[in-house]
Amino acid sequence: MKLEIYQHSDALPIHWNQVVASESILLSKEYFSSLNQSQPTNVKAYYVGFFQDETLIGGAMCQHIIFSEHNSFQNTKIWCSLKNFLTKKYAKDILIVGNNMLTGQHAFHFTKGILTEKQLVIALNQAAEKLNKTVGKPSMLVYKDFTTKQIPIFKEKIFKKFYQFSVQPNMVLKIASHWNSFDDYIQDFSTKYRSRAKTARKKLDSISCVELSETALESLQDQMHILYENVAERASFNTFFLPKNHFFSLKKYLKEDFIVLGYYDKQELVGFCTLISNKNGLLDTYFLGYNSQIQKDKQLYLNMLLDMVEYGITHSYRKIIFGRTALEIKSTIGAEPQEIFGMIRHKNAIINHYMERIFPILEPKHDWIQRKPFK
Repeated sequence: MKLEIYQHSDALPIHWNQVVASESILLSKEYFSSLNQSQPTNVKAYYVGFFQDETLIGGAMCQHIIFSEHNSFQNTKIWCSLKNFLTKKYAKDILIVGNNMLTGQHAFHFTKGILTEKQLVIALNQAAEKLNKTVGKPSMLVYKDFTTKQIPIFKEKIFKKFYQFSVQPNMVLKIASHWNSFDDYIQDFSTKYRSRAKTARKKLDSISCVELSETALESLQDQMHILYENVAERASFNTFFLPKNHFFSLKKYLKEDFIVLGYYDKQELVGFCTLISNKNGLLDTYFLGYNSQIQKDKQLYLNMLLDMVEYGITHSYRKIIFGRTALEIKSTIGAEPQEIFGMIRHKNAIINHYMERIFPILEPKHDWIQRKPFK
């Protein structure tokens, strides 16, 4: 088996979508093309093709993330300044096998039945090590967001020096078969949560929600970027910031598979949320933005979550992937946690030896209460 590394989606093999993106649009040429035009300034994507007898049998996505001019910890407190200093000194850059802009395993796909699990991880490791040299031996190598079922594949000797970590879980809502409408879903709530949802709906008042077209997204790039930054800059930890043209670029390439819901107060855009229609009945939630004052007064974020659920039910999706942020409020609308794991190795042997102690300091787990809204 041989592998090829590509730096642009235009160079990918002709059968890439049929082989690598057969189960996920987030490994498709179209998605990668949108990133080529709108990825964060400190992120560089690489694509790997795996071949057997000149036939493409699999592919992977990797990202090289550079922190030299990027503050990951946004809080102005001294402790966060110290974390930024330590990050830039000891983790100047990271090579990730996977996609750091998404939650979940969006790293690779191989044609089933050709490779054993051992051969698969050896192939991934070969690609990662080749890329490791290509980008200049980054501070850390990370395999991200693998499920409990997938973790055993990393028990091979080649991963002996890696530290297995787990951060926040992925929140997932399974669409019940009897939810034929949004009302069916709400009726399954206990009285407390049904009342809460109805109150949130009433608070929207004069705010209208519309699906935005590609033309609208092109004209709204400035406003959407401001709303996105309002949310992104509130996060305590960020490894990147999206550029202004990101959402328009996704719509340009993914067309109807990228959905943007815009929230208007009269003629003013005060918020938006985004969804990606994936294969196998999956609906992935993506980035959002809002006017902070409107969000507070109108419970805009909770209404966005409910609108995402309504969209998922109305369009007959099987699951909605809500990601790993705002865990508690997502549990109030029925999403449940699914543990995801990663593997990490620092190029400095001494630092790597103490990674088990260092990692929880830089990326601590947050306590939260899982709510149970259904009867």
